[in-house]
Amino acid sequence: MNAERNCLDCGTPLHGRADKKFCNDLCRNNYNNQLNSNSYNLVRNINNILRRNRRIIEELNPSGKTKTTREKLLKNGFDFEYFTSSYKTQAGARYFFCYEQGYLLLENDEVLLVKSKKETAKFGEGNSAS
Repeated sequence: MNAERNCLDCGTPLHGRADKKFCNDLCRNNYNNQLNSNSYNLVRNINNILRRNRRIIEELNPSGKTKTTREKLLKNGFDFEYFTSSYKTQAGARYFFCYEQGYLLLENDEVLLVKSKKETAKFGEGNSAS
């Protein structure tokens, strides 16, 4: 009844405790890293896009409020599908934020770049993720 057990990562025969699954910490870490790599990659890639968007707005908006074009943002690698929050004004305008750096889409492919005065980029009741 003593079936031979093998390490889940490298396949080496295991000796010792009956519930042992790995031959050492290296195999345990490697196995779990492989198991979780897809979800980590997704989160890492989205965070990279958000940080790049923030950096692009910050570089094009040193004064805290300026206008630019949609084309200029796209040429710098900006991705309009990713943002951390949005804010709808009472007048109906929707600002999109990548952390504290934000933008408002205007007519004729113009974009107003702004920087939030609040450090956390939260704007009360109008704050929404979509």
